[in-house]
Parts: sequence; structure tokens; C-alpha cells
Amino acid sequence: MNYIKLIRNTVLTLAAAFVIFFSPVHENEASAASYSIEELDKISSKYMGVRYSYGGTTSNGFDCSGYVRQVFKELGITSLDRTSADMYAQGTAVKKSDLQPGDLVFFNTSGNRVSHVGIYIGSGKFAHASTSKGVIKTSINDKYYWANKYVGAKRIANFQTNSQIAALEDDSDVDNTPETDTE
Repeated sequence: MNYIKLIRNTVLTLAAAFVIFFSPVHENEASAASYSIEELDKISSKYMGVRYSYGGTTSNGFDCSGYVRQVFKELGITSLDRTSADMYAQGTAVKKSDLQPGDLVFFNTSGNRVSHVGIYIGSGKFAHASTSKGVIKTSINDKYYWANKYVGAKRIANFQTNSQIAALEDDSDVDNTPETDTE
């Protein structure tokens, strides 16, 4: 009888390990691809001036995370969670000094947790849906507000210039001629 329980437990353990090992991980669906900084700028900029709407996820009105999700969705990245706090649990942490365009930047505007998110666009600026002005670009180091509210940043995807992406895709200098065995 104990022998049957041992076999059953072993089979269940192996089955669980198999499921865990082969389950897809959605931490960063963009890890193998590079996305265009120019496309990021184009998409994030087209929503400038759209009004703020609490819970908003469309161009009729965005909240901060709704705006970020819409921009990333148009880039083909659909794995972002809905709220800024949940987004903060995704991706890879990035030091403020290592920010690159496309990194998500997070702020504590409510006093006790991550409550705001934007997209770093380079040159010390981030694009976000502001409660008072709608979608705008703001200095991340604004000493009157944002600098003191900064919590951290996460990299969800790799963004590069179009020329960098083209160079990665260009394999014209690669010799794909099969080797011949002359010995």
C-alpha cells in the first residue's frame, strides 16, 4: 500500500514539475525583440493633449496607466498590467542614471505607494497622463514636484533607433556559405 502512495506521489511531483517548467512566463514578452525609439516617440506624441480621465483607457481620456498601456499596445507589447502599482512589479529594475527611452518611470503621488507611471522618452523627460493637464511631457527632475515623487524605473522592452535595428537585422556581411570538407 505504501508502495502505491510512493508511486502516486512521485508521478504527481513529476507532473507538477513538468507543468511549472513548461509554463510560459509573461514577465517580458518583448525580451527577444527591439522596438523603435522613433515609433515610440510617434505613438506617445499622438496622444499629447488628450484629457485625463480616471480609469480611462482610450483617446477619449486616459489615466496614467491607461495611456502607458495604449502606447505599448500599439507597439505590440500587450503584457502590461492595468495599474501603475502592478506595472511596477513587472520588468527589470533600472537605475535613474541608466534610464533609456521606453523605460517606465514610477512615482508616489498619493503618499504611500506607487501611484503614477509614465514613459521615459529621453533627455530627462517622460510622457504621462497628468491629472491636471492630460497627456503631456514633463521633466523627470522637476524640483517642484516630480523629482521628490520618483520611486524607480522598470525596463519592459528594449528600444533602439531605427538605424540600430536595421544594423541588427542586416546580415549582408555574414558568410553563410556551407563549409566543404576537403580532407
